Amino acid sequence: MKNQLTIGLFGFGCVGTGLYEVLNKTTLLQASIKHIVIKDLSKKRIIDSSYFSTDSNRILQDDEINVVVELINDSEAAYEIVTTALRAGKHVVSANKKLIAYHLNELVSLAKENNVSFLYEASVGGSIPIIRNLEEYYNNDSLSNISGIVNGTTNYILTKTAEGESFDEALKNAQDLGFAELDPTSDVDGFDAKYKLVLLLKHAFGFTTKQDAVWNYGIRQLKDWDARYAREKGLKIKLLAFGTRINNQIVGFVAPHIIPNNHFAFNVENEFNAVVVEALFSDKQLFLGKGAGSHPTASAVLSDISALQFDYAYEYKKSKTEEHLSFDSDYSLKVYLSATSQEKLDQITFIETHETYTGQSHSYKIGIISYEEISKQDWNNAPDYFLAVIPDSIQLTKNTDISTEKSAHLIEELS
Repeated sequence: MKNQLTIGLFGFGCVGTGLYEVLNKTTLLQASIKHIVIKDLSKKRIIDSSYFSTDSNRILQDDEINVVVELINDSEAAYEIVTTALRAGKHVVSANKKLIAYHLNELVSLAKENNVSFLYEASVGGSIPIIRNLEEYYNNDSLSNISGIVNGTTNYILTKTAEGESFDEALKNAQDLGFAELDPTSDVDGFDAKYKLVLLLKHAFGFTTKQDAVWNYGIRQLKDWDARYAREKGLKIKLLAFGTRINNQIVGFVAPHIIPNNHFAFNVENEFNAVVVEALFSDKQLFLGKGAGSHPTASAVLSDISALQFDYAYEYKKSKTEEHLSFDSDYSLKVYLSATSQEKLDQITFIETHETYTGQSHSYKIGIISYEEISKQDWNNAPDYFLAVIPDSIQLTKNTDISTEKSAHLIEELS
């Protein structure tokens, strides 16, 4: 039997407004918004002002409200809202990936203790139903890899730089279109994608990692010559979140990748997201959809609300094997590394060198580098460098490489 859902909504920005609109267009959902808490009562809204207040207790202490939907940007304020709601026995739907990445185990425990659901499909991939599929379709431990474009802002910027715009021009256009914030740090330095990767690792492999353990490097330092190099070689640069399981080891990071035209992400452009899941039996499967925007993200929130009609909750079945897994940082990668001078380039130690170039404006090197060497540098704040990973090239120091054949193919592409 369907449950009647009475919703208290925190936040009425892009996604909150979209949720109100899609909720009122669906006829299959027994749910209604009773009250909305916002910061600024002076803004004009598309619905009557009687819905709104700035008092969170209007929702959190209302016994009629059995679902709290949290759609605000402030992760600290969201923490107080979500934990209070869970303790009050209310189901919670959230899109706040930073909040969840920092407090995942605590929030999951709180939900279980209070016999309610905590759902967050909209926190990863916008309209892509990736978390539910990892929970339900891939509900065993046969997954080996998960990777993808999970940030629409950086993908839009990289689409435009591939077309010849400078990074600064592309970022300004993204801000004008509402894809990027005035302070784009979380997006362009890869933090947003890292928070999402933490959640993907949990649902793909049952592994909880502290977000500080995951290396994130974004696209802030992309230079015109790097984008030109990729264009001339028929390649593209994409910011990918990557996770893999090798035996009982988990490797995960966020970094720019330089990819050939047969890579799944090659034709994923603008604000679109794409995630590929690779499993022992089903091989590779691609999930593609809009990763940003009012209605696409609201559709994922609506999906969670709809699931609550039937008391749906994540079961985290794969987490039962978590005690046998560990996060590995003892590996090497094949990379393209450019620098503003040969002297700067020579300061980075490579295990192997496959190609070098020295010019007046910049130099670059393609070869193998250890994560230990990578971790010595704060790449997001290193304007003299730009690094891009060559996919399918991870080698665990203690084991064999993941895909020698694929790596060899890409060396040919880059030569």
